[in-house]
Amino acid sequence: MKVTHICLAGPVTDGWNYQDNLLTKYQEKLGYNVSIITSEWIWTEKGKLGKCEKHDYVNADGVRTIRLPMKGKDDFNRKFKKYPALYETLEKLSPDVLFIHGVAFLDTKTIVEFLKKHPTVVAYADNHADFSNSATNWLSKNVLHKIIWKHYAQLLVSYVKKFYGVLPVRVDFLSEVYGIPREKCELLVMGADDELVQKAAAPETRARIRSKYGIADDDFLIMTGGKIDAWKTQTLLLMQAVRNIDNPKVKLIVFGSVASELKEQVDKLTDGNRVQYIGWVQARDSYPLFASADLVCFPGRHSVFWEQVAGQGIPMIVKDWPGTHHVDLGGNVIFLKEDDLKELEKRIRKVAFDCDLFTRMKKVAKEKGMKAFSYKDIAKVLQLTEEQVKVKRCFW
Repeated sequence: MKVTHICLAGPVTDGWNYQDNLLTKYQEKLGYNVSIITSEWIWTEKGKLGKCEKHDYVNADGVRTIRLPMKGKDDFNRKFKKYPALYETLEKLSPDVLFIHGVAFLDTKTIVEFLKKHPTVVAYADNHADFSNSATNWLSKNVLHKIIWKHYAQLLVSYVKKFYGVLPVRVDFLSEVYGIPREKCELLVMGADDELVQKAAAPETRARIRSKYGIADDDFLIMTGGKIDAWKTQTLLLMQAVRNIDNPKVKLIVFGSVASELKEQVDKLTDGNRVQYIGWVQARDSYPLFASADLVCFPGRHSVFWEQVAGQGIPMIVKDWPGTHHVDLGGNVIFLKEDDLKELEKRIRKVAFDCDLFTRMKKVAKEKGMKAFSYKDIAKVLQLTEEQVKVKRCFW
């Protein structure tokens, strides 16, 4: 079965830990013939947008990747982008299944034209937008999303079998903002890379990472990672909270890119011992870092790390965002209600010094993590589609 993923709503960077990387990786492993259509744009190691020099190639996971040029001004930050070669590329690939990542882009019209011409193709779409990362002001919410992108999303309704939100709140966004019928909307969670989870879980991984950063085996190590920018300044509160805890055994490691305007504050909160900032790391290297920790803390906005860490079976403290409670598997997570230093410090103390609580959190995390967030299992979303494709072919 030939499966084509259309990823034009955001950059696709080879080797990263995003859904478009891991869903395609594990669908290829399931035996599907998988391809990706995306833009020329990628994220660089410095967290900046750049362009990929390759245009049609097979990536490290065996997935054919086709990068299309955009029409007009070559700037990925433009809200309204068109890819003239999309229709021709779809015709050449001749997929059995289309998986459309995001519904807020102009070329949904092109996709509908293709699906009209090829009624045997089974199509799915997902949504990564919610009120914390999109529609954050009146104009964006009421004009860009509720009028413009709603129009383009609505074009797909008659041709898409199922619309998936990757968070519960993003399922709600599909129906409440884009007007997608509720019966067509479901949750399809993001997750963790099974191979990297297994590799990072080896006992020598914990010892190696802790030795590298001067962390003793009996230290209580907290880990956090991701961008530190205007949207995630709460990481600064976390660094201060650990410094405020008068116990030399409680330590914190921070990794990720830092916005230039926050670099000085990060440096001031780093002491090289109890609070360390180790810079940006490759996505695959985040797995052993998290595996070496006792507790992972994400006090800011949701990222794909939440599901990854839940899958790795590590207790977490995270910010209480609406529609993100799916990472709580029955006691592995504590939620922060406010961006408040005292609350953060209190929650860390509770987990670090209450042995019964910490043991319960670890037990739930280990027992349920990969049952809920395995990308190997998430990728099986298309298994029933194989029979549907065969039936459609016979009918037509």
